[in-house]
Amino acid sequence: MMINTIYCGNCVDALDSMDEEIVDLVVTSPPYDDMRDYEGYEFDVMKISKSLYRIIKPGGVVVWVVADKTHKGGETLTSFKHAIAFNDAGFNVRTMIYKKAGMSYPTRHFYNRQFEYMFVFIKGLNPKTFNPIKDRVNKWAGYSNWGDITSRKKDGTLRLQKKKEDNTYVIPPFGKRGDVWEYATGKGNTSRDTETFEHPASFPEKLAHDHIISWTNPGDLVLDPMCGSGTTLKMAKLSGRNYIGIDVSDKYCDIAMRRLAKY
Repeated sequence: MMINTIYCGNCVDALDSMDEEIVDLVVTSPPYDDMRDYEGYEFDVMKISKSLYRIIKPGGVVVWVVADKTHKGGETLTSFKHAIAFNDAGFNVRTMIYKKAGMSYPTRHFYNRQFEYMFVFIKGLNPKTFNPIKDRVNKWAGYSNWGDITSRKKDGTLRLQKKKEDNTYVIPPFGKRGDVWEYATGKGNTSRDTETFEHPASFPEKLAHDHIISWTNPGDLVLDPMCGSGTTLKMAKLSGRNYIGIDVSDKYCDIAMRRLAKY
C-alpha cells in the first residue's frame, strides 16, 4: 500500500494486503454499539485486532477510542470486550480516559456521562517510542525536593528506594501529564474544518495530535483503519508523520480526502 493515501474498502481486507510490522501507530475510534449511523457498516473486532497485531511494529501502539451504550439501565461493556479481544490477539493493555469538558450524556438516574476510554494496546512490554507531554503544572515548582523516596511493600511496610541526600533536585514548572486527558468538543473545538461534521462522530483533533506526538517520531507511519472524516490523518500530516487511511464508506473517504487536500 502507498503511504499518505486513503483507501476505500473493508479494513480487514486492506490490512491483510499490508506487509508485516510496518506501522508505528494506530489511532482510531470504531463504530461501536450502533450509537451512530455509520452508513450501516459494522466491523469484526476479533479479525481487526489480529490483523493490527500482524502489521504493527514491535513496540508499536494502537490507540482505541471507545465507549459503551447504556442499555436496560446498565452498560453494554463493549469497550471491555474490545480490550479483551486485543489482549487475546497478543497486545498489552493500558487504559486511558478521554474526558469531555462538557456533559455528553445527561441522565436522570445516574451521574452524567463525561468520558470515553482511550485504550492503549502495546505490541510488547513497553512502547518503542514515548515522548511524554509535560503540561501538568507543578504546585511546588522551583523548590528543591526533600525527604526519602519510599514505597509500600506487599505487607504494608515501607521500602526505602532513595535516600534524601541522593534525591535533591529543583522541581520544574511542568511535569508529565496523567492518563486522563480532557478536551473541549463541538464545532470550533473538535475541529474548525466544516467537512469534519459531515461525519456522525469525530474525536477532537487535539486528542489525535497528542497521541501521535507521544508514541511516534517524525517520519513514522500512522494508520487509521476506520478513518471516517480523516482527523488522525490530518494530524499525522501536520505533525510530519506519514499516514494511511482506510474506510469502507465512499462518502467518508471523500470527506477525508477533501479535508486533507486543504493542508
